[in-house]
Amino acid sequence: MVDEKPRQLVHVPIVHSQADMGSSSDALRQAYIDEKGAEAWEQSRRAIAGFWRALESRIGSLDLDYSRVRLYQDGLPVCGYERNIVEDLAESGGVNYRILLRLIARGAVLEGTEDPDLLLKEYQLLKAGMVGATAGRHASVQGAEKLLEARDRFIARRIDQTLQAGETGMLFLGALHRATEMLPQTIGVKSLDALADA
Repeated sequence: MVDEKPRQLVHVPIVHSQADMGSSSDALRQAYIDEKGAEAWEQSRRAIAGFWRALESRIGSLDLDYSRVRLYQDGLPVCGYERNIVEDLAESGGVNYRILLRLIARGAVLEGTEDPDLLLKEYQLLKAGMVGATAGRHASVQGAEKLLEARDRFIARRIDQTLQAGETGMLFLGALHRATEMLPQTIGVKSLDALADA
């Protein structure tokens, strides 16, 4: 029997801001400045701020029944404290997380999205790559690619397990991820641009 109420997923491509990086933000900032300079850092911050203003406007214009929307966020672990994490990161300046809180206030349901163990491994790999020698960095890049694939598989499974018939998911996902390609065909994927322009 064909399900009369399909599952839809809106892919919201994101660029991480400094606030999203948590305890790694200072080290990442310094590494960027060391490689490209302070002015390049400031230009990238302004560009990212502009990106988020435009994205926030597009999301604000969507006409969705938010009681039938589930929110999935790159980097948000399945842990039982998802709302607290989002509130803390919104308070510390994370625009992405302020958007999530606005959508929750409209009735959307927040879902933990990622395996906490994989996120911890990525953090450790990132930290080792920042301080390691060139050979160590190369190994970190290879390890990071495998880890990203494992994270994407988990994200796709998590969406498949939690998104119900007739619901729309909104997946806020960084550019390197491929989780949408791993979803079952029973979930229709649309880009935010396509939905906002409709």
